[in-house]
Amino acid sequence: MKTFLSEDFLLQTETAKRLYFDFAKDMPVIDYHNHLPPDEIADNKQFQNITEAWLKGDHYKWRAMRANGVNEDQITGSADDFTKFKVWAETVPYTMRNPLYHWTHMELLNPFGVKEVLNGGNAAKVYETCNAQLPRFTTKALLQHFKVDALCTTDDPSDSLEHHISIRQQGFAVKVLPTFRPDKAIAVEDPAAFQAYMKKLGAAANTDINSYSALLDALKKRHDYFHAQGGRLSDHGLNFFIYADFTEAALEKSFAALMAGKPLSAADADMFKSATLHFICTWNHEKGWTQQFHAGAIRNNNSRLLKRLGADAGVDSIGDWPMAEAMSRFFDRLDKNDQLAKTIVYNLNPSHNEVYATMVGNFQDGTVAGKMQFGSGWWFLDQKDGMEKQMNTLSNMGLLSRFVGMLTDSRSFLSYSRHEYFRRILCNLIGNDVENGELPADIPWLGKMVQDICYNNAKAYFNF
Repeated sequence: MKTFLSEDFLLQTETAKRLYFDFAKDMPVIDYHNHLPPDEIADNKQFQNITEAWLKGDHYKWRAMRANGVNEDQITGSADDFTKFKVWAETVPYTMRNPLYHWTHMELLNPFGVKEVLNGGNAAKVYETCNAQLPRFTTKALLQHFKVDALCTTDDPSDSLEHHISIRQQGFAVKVLPTFRPDKAIAVEDPAAFQAYMKKLGAAANTDINSYSALLDALKKRHDYFHAQGGRLSDHGLNFFIYADFTEAALEKSFAALMAGKPLSAADADMFKSATLHFICTWNHEKGWTQQFHAGAIRNNNSRLLKRLGADAGVDSIGDWPMAEAMSRFFDRLDKNDQLAKTIVYNLNPSHNEVYATMVGNFQDGTVAGKMQFGSGWWFLDQKDGMEKQMNTLSNMGLLSRFVGMLTDSRSFLSYSRHEYFRRILCNLIGNDVENGELPADIPWLGKMVQDICYNNAKAYFNF
């Protein structure tokens, strides 16, 4: 019987161990999509305690604690930080076979060296052990500890990017780059919120947004500004892919309706979103950026917790909308005008894996290896089963060898163990194929393939 979380964790064969330890383990990290707060990097924040560093903002853990019967006050409420840590520790034994069980113990082991299985009985000891080490694990120190070469935060177009500028001026060795996330510019469901955002965006762009064309001008100014500050990616969170034909007159009419406080019809809303995304994608192509589409989540299902905590409260789940036709037509409109940028699509519904993996193959054009990417397992799928399914589907339908690998999609500086998790799973998949005689035991080539997926492909693809 193997020991839990041993050195060979998740590595089932000798070939898997060789691939991991000789090739994958020490590769740097490019974390091209996360939600880390750039101000905390600029300020080189020192966390008060492990609760602040580890549990604050982690809606994965919040969901588990709620399912375990923990009162909300002890999760996101007014309970003191040790109490919040203790109730998490008491929950951990009940998370067995949930990926949180693996992630929790990997994050305690690295960087804190805690090898004990966390539970309520040792909560106080583990709390103090981690807290004693936190003074040396500032935000910058953690990024360097985990060998992060570059990371891309997620930023609204109206953001000043002052913290990114500060980080660059400080000469920090890790590249911290902004990502253009214009979701609020197409959030037309609430006219009042849309109007408020137009004022905010207009102020940032020094533009009076009084028409749809003015909105595009403002977004383009901010897109240019992000590029000047090192931004090379856009990111778009969609419930589902949207395609609709549009005219300038129809877009101006819809914009005027929104600014008059009138809700749009479903058809007009789709047109507005599809058109705005289209124009942003053409700018991405002009500048040589990469665009990312995260699709398939049904968000904010629990209105009571949404009202209490706001978005990202752990009340989102997998949606089941049709995807293929709109995705095809959206990309085709860009491609036929030679305006389709490098693109990564992330799927949240595993029943759609083959849809996504085959769709990206339609728009590879030979200009860039792996120009169109079926992105890594995302959100509810960034665990062992989800990663294996994503990589197996990609292997079956495309070229795993050209995959740009893993990202954290996290708000926690301790989440970089997910790159180790991914690398172990990748090496185990390939190692099993070799030991089963399904792949040749060409270790130098397979090792190169592993290193490419872990780091080199992303380095070449993004060209930071």
